[in-house]
Amino acid sequence: MKSGSGIQESLFQQIKEKLPVHVSFVHELSELLGISYDSTYRRIRGEKELSFEELRILSDHYKISLDTLFNVNSQNILFNSLAIGEQGFTFVQWLQEILSEIKDIHACKEKEIIYSAKDIPIFHYFEFPVLFAFKSFFWHKVLFSTPGYEQKKFRYEPNEQLLAMVRQILATYNKIPVSELWNEETFSSLIRQIEFCWVCGYFTSPGDALEVTDSLESMVRHLEDQAARGFRFLSGESPDGVEGNYRLYSNEVLLGDNTIFISRDTRTKTFLTYNVINLLVTENPVLCRQIESSLRNLMKKSTLISSTSEKERQKFFHSLQSRILGLKGRIS
Repeated sequence: MKSGSGIQESLFQQIKEKLPVHVSFVHELSELLGISYDSTYRRIRGEKELSFEELRILSDHYKISLDTLFNVNSQNILFNSLAIGEQGFTFVQWLQEILSEIKDIHACKEKEIIYSAKDIPIFHYFEFPVLFAFKSFFWHKVLFSTPGYEQKKFRYEPNEQLLAMVRQILATYNKIPVSELWNEETFSSLIRQIEFCWVCGYFTSPGDALEVTDSLESMVRHLEDQAARGFRFLSGESPDGVEGNYRLYSNEVLLGDNTIFISRDTRTKTFLTYNVINLLVTENPVLCRQIESSLRNLMKKSTLISSTSEKERQKFFHSLQSRILGLKGRIS
């Protein structure tokens, strides 16, 4: 376990990394803790130890994991939960948390995301408003049982405020090196959700259902184009990116739950999903090492279908397009 001074030094270093360059570190801490500049400087220099309450205030405000600070190596792991509906936590707030996290990752010099995708990563929906609107509708109607959705049916109605936020997330996410692990089942839940809503009469008309499948078809074509080029770029814009920044793997045998591992400079973080979209978040170093080792081992046992393996890539995406055509036929 780190010494008291080491914990304090580590905490201040992590806070500095999170602050924009134009923000005064001393002023920020002084305001937050309600102490003078002189008292703040003495804590920064290590001349005075932070109280437990001050440690709690700073770790809560900057969302810094205490088990990471104390370098806890035990079976007990602390998680932060991002659960929609709990204590009034909304879908918009959930997206704001994702935006904050993505900005934090992008600000680091060394960064990487590894995404084991049981379901299609939400970032892929952000470029296709109709598809994103459908997913939002499905979550609110079926998963969250949001008041006002009991009798509501799906018809695409653009939410410009929400679209502006997800475009901001996407613009930053596309600049981060990402490895995604998929298999054909990654696609299955969305196909089932669209068909479920069609059978249950949750679409206003067959045309609205087909508009969603058309959007899905566009997403898959764009995903294949990105995989072929080896980098992510916005749909409908000129392809521009760093080759090798997007690595898509196909695993035909094994793929676990949705797991996101993040490496940024000297820190690591893991996101585990539960109840479809809710997130458990930890920076516990022991668990993060285990997750990273497991995912990198899975990558070795998977086929890289971005940039290389054209035959395997075409086979993978042809299968996805065939399933969309089958769904269209059932709706028509």
